[in-house]
Amino acid sequence: MASAAKRGRNEPAEPPKIIIVKKITGESHGGHHGGAWKVAYADFVTAMMAFFLLLWILGATTEKQRKGIADYFSPTLVQMREKSAGSNGMFGGDSIIAKDKYAHRASQTGSKSITIPKDASGGQKEGAAAIRTRDRIRFQVLQKKLEQQMKASKTTTGLTQHVRFTETPEGLRIDIVDGADFSMFALGSDNLVPRAAQLISEVASTLVGVPNGVIVRGHTDGLPYAAGRSVNNWTLSSARAEATRKALATGGVGQDRFLRIEGVADREPYQGAPNAYDPRNRRMSITLAWTEGGADESAVQAMQSQMTSSAEGGTAPASTEKRAFDPH
Repeated sequence: MASAAKRGRNEPAEPPKIIIVKKITGESHGGHHGGAWKVAYADFVTAMMAFFLLLWILGATTEKQRKGIADYFSPTLVQMREKSAGSNGMFGGDSIIAKDKYAHRASQTGSKSITIPKDASGGQKEGAAAIRTRDRIRFQVLQKKLEQQMKASKTTTGLTQHVRFTETPEGLRIDIVDGADFSMFALGSDNLVPRAAQLISEVASTLVGVPNGVIVRGHTDGLPYAAGRSVNNWTLSSARAEATRKALATGGVGQDRFLRIEGVADREPYQGAPNAYDPRNRRMSITLAWTEGGADESAVQAMQSQMTSSAEGGTAPASTEKRAFDPH
């Protein structure tokens, strides 16, 4: 009533005051975007991890290993896998290396021969690296088998030091090397001695189980024949190569397996000058050739134009044969 007395009776009442209170929540401008940036950042980190992992693999592997990885992921192999699977999916069905995928494998169960399919791609051509890898595994198995057979035989058990295995651009080369206490052939002839004939038979039994072609190459030392004779180191090395081929054929190696029979005389010595007369230069080289498509043709051609064997150090052992114009 007192306030009304001050205003006077005819003055209007004072309107109420309106107070607006704004509440500040503390959310930033970025809060409206949610967590999408976190997903993008995680994708970026994952991509960077994959990139650096790729760089590490490239630095930690050899060129041959990288080529093998590339062949594994090649479209040809993927197509092969799809065709051989038991369902429509790429990973459906059983393994492509199962025995029932290859009729000839199933029929040869229990056989001692080494049966690796020539073309496992069902008509698709294999890569050179895959063929080379398959041949290399086959050669390793063959080498172990031959070494075991030689040790088990009383006739050839002492000849292991005269048999040497070397991987060359042509294939796996088996060198049967003469020494101070062993000669494959009778003096100046192409007649195999009994121990050498048994050794060739052991080699033939291992070659029967693989499909690779065979190259036989005869070598002599540098001792010349007497002047005026109708024979020489060329004819002798060729005759000995042919005698070795006959022994291999008798041991079961098919005639269609032989690719080349060569006599190279003393032009590819195992021991070069000044050891041209070294008995180790007298040897027979039996090469199991790379499968077609897996061989390095340019390397083979280069190899044919130069010496195939590197010289070994040491003093040459004494020969068991005459040196007065009676070679080998």
